[in-house]
Amino acid sequence: MGLNLEQKKAVVAEVSAQVGKAQAIIVAEYRGLEVGVMTDLRAKARKAGVYLRVLKNTLVRRAVKDTPFDKLAEKMVGPLVYGISSDPVASAKVLNDFAKANENFVIKAGGLPNSVISAKEVTALANMPSREQLLATLLGTMQAPTVKFVQTLNEVPTKFVRALAAVRDQKEQAVA
Repeated sequence: MGLNLEQKKAVVAEVSAQVGKAQAIIVAEYRGLEVGVMTDLRAKARKAGVYLRVLKNTLVRRAVKDTPFDKLAEKMVGPLVYGISSDPVASAKVLNDFAKANENFVIKAGGLPNSVISAKEVTALANMPSREQLLATLLGTMQAPTVKFVQTLNEVPTKFVRALAAVRDQKEQAVA
């Protein structure tokens, strides 16, 4: 059963809102997948913060028109599922991992603001560390000099206390 005009407008508005916040859109063909398998994919996507939906291509073309993702419209052919997220690595990672496990799920293309990327580039994007991992690495790198400085400052009193303890032990042995 098709959508009426009001429902189509609502879908376009919903997708436009997601595209407005997006840093990446990944497009994949899902032909031949069972409903249960797609439900698992939706659960994984939801957990990773990825908006995942099967949509009519014409509605998505309208939603991405005059946005940084409008170049992706030419790749919208066939039965497609759209993964949209504000973290470009998250959507690529979820869909790429799913594609590895399911041969009927084929990533067709992806879009970053003002550019279209191929399926190979989506795979390369998926292999990048996530935003959280990069921030943790950056934080560790920034903390390292401070931690080393504190350890160095702590060494002087520690060595002094150890020297005093050694002198005390030496005097106790001399008295005994």
